[in-house]
Amino acid sequence: MSRARPPDEVEEDEEAGPALNGGLHASPRMLSYSDALLSIIATVMILPVAHTKIYPDQQFDKNIQKLLATKIAVYLMTFLIVTVAWAAHIRLFQVIGQIDDTLALLNLACMMIITFLPYTFSLMASFPDVPLGIFLFCSCVVTMGVIQAVIVVYGFHYPHLLNHQIWRSENNLKHLYKQHILKIILRGPAFCFLAAIFSFFFYPMSYLLLGLVIFLPYIHKLTMWCKDKIIGPKEEERRPSLDFFTFNIHEPLSKERVEAFSDGVYAIVATLLILDICENNVPDSKEVREKFHGNLIEALSEYGPNFLAYFGSFVTVGLLWFVHHSLFLHVRKTTQFMGLMNTFSLAFIGGLPLAYQQTSEFAEQSHNEIETIRVSCVIIFFASIFQFAIWTTALLNERETLHPFAWYGGKEHAFMFAKLALYPCVSLGAFFSTCFLSKFSTAIFHLMQIIVPFAFLLLRIFVRIALAITRSVVSLGRRKDSLLREGEERSPTTEAFS
Repeated sequence: MSRARPPDEVEEDEEAGPALNGGLHASPRMLSYSDALLSIIATVMILPVAHTKIYPDQQFDKNIQKLLATKIAVYLMTFLIVTVAWAAHIRLFQVIGQIDDTLALLNLACMMIITFLPYTFSLMASFPDVPLGIFLFCSCVVTMGVIQAVIVVYGFHYPHLLNHQIWRSENNLKHLYKQHILKIILRGPAFCFLAAIFSFFFYPMSYLLLGLVIFLPYIHKLTMWCKDKIIGPKEEERRPSLDFFTFNIHEPLSKERVEAFSDGVYAIVATLLILDICENNVPDSKEVREKFHGNLIEALSEYGPNFLAYFGSFVTVGLLWFVHHSLFLHVRKTTQFMGLMNTFSLAFIGGLPLAYQQTSEFAEQSHNEIETIRVSCVIIFFASIFQFAIWTTALLNERETLHPFAWYGGKEHAFMFAKLALYPCVSLGAFFSTCFLSKFSTAIFHLMQIIVPFAFLLLRIFVRIALAITRSVVSLGRRKDSLLREGEERSPTTEAFS
């Protein structure tokens, strides 16, 4: 005779049953795959910019400067839009708790559309005033938004796929959640749809609308903050039923997901550097036989400056990753603004293959060495200064964002400050050296790449010496002040006895 089963056991079987019989499974592996693919797509979009060919005998005139600046601006915009799509993807699968075959295929369709973005970017970068590239890019983003909306509708049609919190809620709340999530997911694609329309008769408006996709959440947050300060929050307009669960793709992501995406970008940038070496610096076998009489070592010696540029660029990528890793060891929680600064930093990290391509032109005795050094220094400066901005932002909310040992005045604060300030100072110094030491600018740039790794090794010693000197100076100052005060206190007494 079978016993009556407790309600808790029935509920557990109801939850486990679909996973066992319906082919359901959790989504971490699919999310990891999607994160890796998105980080690759965001990074490889620098390739059309990096492969902008500037011949050694070609002057770095205003036309080339305008072309390069346009490509860089379009790259930054599209990189940021891809990161917005990445954040939306993460938030979406916080709502979807379980996936089945249909959801997996829908996600693959979304990833397929994302992989087409670098081609549309190439068209936009090469023909910024032609509507086709903008139209194709916007169409891809709209299609991604539609697929994500289908995923939401499908998930709410089969509630056992949803987040446990939503699954257990009442039906009227599920309807409110669905409307709320769809509204947020389709906001960006709606702007891209308008941008696609404007591309055919007023393309500058298209770029403005694409910019709004990136910055509208921050503008909205600033507007609401000003409104709350001036008018005050209106409690009666808030829906208490939505208080215990919020879906906002613009809220700060977890520290772990930010680290994983950032590591992907750094790894891909380092890989792109060696791909360029493999493509451009392997001599032709016929040329080795005829020109160098079969001497491969002599043939490879001509690529010496290219290898020097590669190792210098790789060291720069590696050390910037090391600084990023050290920074996030001190961080326990990211804020929205920290996430934005990290995105800007990663965008310029993605530009380091361009810096490599420019500095590798030294091998061809280019007449544009000063300009290429300046471009490389600017990329390194912004990649590192936004890391410094993350640290500064974290210090403003240190009790929320940082571990106690990294708070202002803590034992690691000065060392972290020096580590983050090293690359901005060095790249800025190398940039300004081209103004008054132009003949030695190439040597200075290579010297910077060689010295910085040793500076990182000796940095802790320098910081300890500087702190010891500072403390001794402060203590001497305090002793002098105390002696002066004692002298002032004694002088009236002696005068009274006299």
